[in-house]
Amino acid sequence: MALLAGGTRDHTLVLSAMRDSSVLAAGTRDPAIAGADIAFGQPDPADCMDHACLRWVEVSSAGYTRYDTDAFREAMLARGAVFTNASRVYAGACAEHVLAMMLALNRQLLPSHESQLGDRSWPYHERRDRARLLTGQTVVILGFGSIGRRLAALLVPFGVRIYAVRRRIHSEPGVRVVSEEDLTKVLSEADHVVNVLPENPTTLGYVNARRISCFKAGARFYNVGRGPTVDQDALIDGLKSGRIGAAYLDVMVPEPLPPGHPLWTAPNCFITPHTAGGRGDISLELVRHFLENLAAFEKGGAMADRVL
Repeated sequence: MALLAGGTRDHTLVLSAMRDSSVLAAGTRDPAIAGADIAFGQPDPADCMDHACLRWVEVSSAGYTRYDTDAFREAMLARGAVFTNASRVYAGACAEHVLAMMLALNRQLLPSHESQLGDRSWPYHERRDRARLLTGQTVVILGFGSIGRRLAALLVPFGVRIYAVRRRIHSEPGVRVVSEEDLTKVLSEADHVVNVLPENPTTLGYVNARRISCFKAGARFYNVGRGPTVDQDALIDGLKSGRIGAAYLDVMVPEPLPPGHPLWTAPNCFITPHTAGGRGDISLELVRHFLENLAAFEKGGAMADRVL
């Protein structure tokens, strides 16, 4: 708060009385936004559209599904307003989270931890035989924004082959960018499939039974994008059949995941409670991101994570 106050000293800083501890929570209509030029946090989309004085909105999350509507885009563009998210803040944490799980699965750390908590057996030959190196393996990244690019950079020293699937095709150092038309082919080669897709009408159920059937047998699947982009019934079927060798999920539907949900007991399914983007200094980094963009906004310069 001290950093925010100091960084906005040339402006009038108005703090909403309606606060939430999670950036995932939707903001509600708030009279405090009236007359504001800039909104930072999770403002209600209707407030953003209704208050024509708003010249810039920065959301404190990487995802922006609530704002990804034709009505919101048209209202912002009509008055030349800017919209940014905070993808860069979460990219490193999410990418390291995926890399950690890749290494844990390849090196058989999770079964060994389970043995430690259970029968304390010593399956020396089995664990060594099942262990793998990332070197020489193939990774397919679905979506290639800030998180995907950071993950690709972390993977480069391991000597993996990296494919990234996205709509706009252009070269990326060390990454083979492919179109959706070529997805079936690259899925059949992948040892690891990483989903970082945002949630929008075109991505709902994107990872479905048809695409899972194209997976290389035993491929590992990771989701740090959004839960609704995956058909969870098809995912469970893929785990049961062995088409998917293991799944790591940080996002799912619903959240929190009820204790009786079948994902908890699906074979080789590992779950974290939407913590991939977390880090102890996240609030500080969000404020720094906002203040850097504020300086650019004041000078008419390029702003980080600009969506509109």
